Amino acid sequence: VSLEDPDSLRVLRDALGPEEPGAAELVRQFYSHWFALDVSVRDLFPPEMDAQRAAFGHALHWVYGELVEQRAAEPVAFLAQLGRDHRKYGVLPTHYETLRPALYAALRTHLGDTWTAAVDAAATASLNLITGVMSGAADAEVGPAWWDGTVVEHHRVSRDLAVVRLRLDRPMHYHPGQYVNVHIPQCPRRWRYLSPAIPADPDGGIEFHVRQVPGGLVSAAVVNETRPGDRWRLSSPHGGLQVDRGGPDVLMVAGSTGLAPLRALIVDLSRYAENPRVHLFFGARYRCELYDLPTLWQVATQNPWLSVSPVSEYNRDPAWAADYPDVTPPRGLHVHQTGRLPEVVTKYGGWGDRQILVSGGPAMVSATKAALIAKGAPPERIQHDPLSR
Repeated sequence: VSLEDPDSLRVLRDALGPEEPGAAELVRQFYSHWFALDVSVRDLFPPEMDAQRAAFGHALHWVYGELVEQRAAEPVAFLAQLGRDHRKYGVLPTHYETLRPALYAALRTHLGDTWTAAVDAAATASLNLITGVMSGAADAEVGPAWWDGTVVEHHRVSRDLAVVRLRLDRPMHYHPGQYVNVHIPQCPRRWRYLSPAIPADPDGGIEFHVRQVPGGLVSAAVVNETRPGDRWRLSSPHGGLQVDRGGPDVLMVAGSTGLAPLRALIVDLSRYAENPRVHLFFGARYRCELYDLPTLWQVATQNPWLSVSPVSEYNRDPAWAADYPDVTPPRGLHVHQTGRLPEVVTKYGGWGDRQILVSGGPAMVSATKAALIAKGAPPERIQHDPLSR
């Protein structure tokens, strides 16, 4: 009954809300409790915990939001995948036995006087569900906990951008549009989500496009320090970006290296003779950062269902562009447009009759989604990966 008590579940959800002043402290207290209960857990996490705490708090808030709405299928599937994925960190079933009381204690302390018998029952039942599903899925999984691979190519395609190709020791199956968690030798115990830019390769080839982000240790190391021969570790795939080949025409909006999962989908579609029409807007700050235009042009010339519109915020390239490959495609693509992606895309309307896929940084995805909805696009037609991954 406690999982069918939306009012009590709402109390737990709101305690973790991004607008809740004490939410970050609640999550910090949880990890402090957990590490005190089981010191072996601390070594599984990176030295700096800010990103880990933020991601965990966001995920927990989403799970409770789904439970409030009495939607269990998606959170259960998400938690099962999370449990399987956590095997790569070395998380064991015994760790979940200490996670549950640590999170219970942090919630109870945070909620203070608002902790009622009903909230207690909802917390107990929900934490049993969360830890039970994660632990059970991890225990039942017979597939590998990770895939190791060797960097075979590293191309610095612009000042802040690199294309990295690896050969995995064993092939990984994933659907085009999915993403994986990646660990590189330069940044021990720090993982970052990256989207393969090509469909799964039975020979183990895989390609990533990485942009260096301010303050990003992993992205900076990939762009500046990665070399052929480096050994990377990848986790099992996540995400559900997809194109229904039997559905309506498609709008894709890619900001910078957000192109990668959409490119994998486009390459996969190119195996078929008939597809819905796909219109891709590919955007960056400068023209010189539209790094994959030559490849996109080649695909578009051979596949009449694909149209590509290049967009840059600035019309002129900076001086440093001369140090990197020229990415100007031959004549034949749509006319280059200048402006911010959300404004350029919605200049043509709300695209409400399309399958819509948006990929890029969280701010770009949020702004594009809001602009499309304001122009009449149904929110349920807009696909994007979780903004906090």
